[in-house]
Amino acid sequence: MRKVLKVIDTISDYTGRAFSWLALALILILVFEVVARWGFNRPTMWAHLTSMMIGGSLVAMGLAYAHVHHKHIRIDILYRMFPTRVKMILDVCFFLVFMVPLLYVFVTNAADWAWQSWVMGEVRDESWWYPPAAPFRTVFLLGWSLFALQSLAQFFRDFYFAVRNKPYD
Repeated sequence: MRKVLKVIDTISDYTGRAFSWLALALILILVFEVVARWGFNRPTMWAHLTSMMIGGSLVAMGLAYAHVHHKHIRIDILYRMFPTRVKMILDVCFFLVFMVPLLYVFVTNAADWAWQSWVMGEVRDESWWYPPAAPFRTVFLLGWSLFALQSLAQFFRDFYFAVRNKPYD
């Protein structure tokens, strides 16, 4: 089981690092659009929609990376006062009550969304560019699926700690 959890962590870390380069692409596209629009009075028809798809992909593929590195925002005014074992018990309970239904809804809806997009050849119609929607929707599904996998890995670690009162390393 340790190897499986390590593989999940590695995948989450690698995809997060790889997709972080989209931030550079996003900046370059937005700078190009600003210069074209304000410097030459020649706005593009593709930059806004492309930046939306790149930004969405960046967020979706960063979910698992943030989770493996414990970078999500947590409001822990009361939580931090509890002993570690109590925290893990709370994490296990909250995962089962809140995360499982949330992840189910997001992953299944993203899967339906991506599948339908591929089947019907959907295009994004927010601009005159009309790019295909399926690749973006597939990346969105991949991001939520990786986040669900990473959340499950964290759940197993938390459950182990809650039961054994020692970390799962």
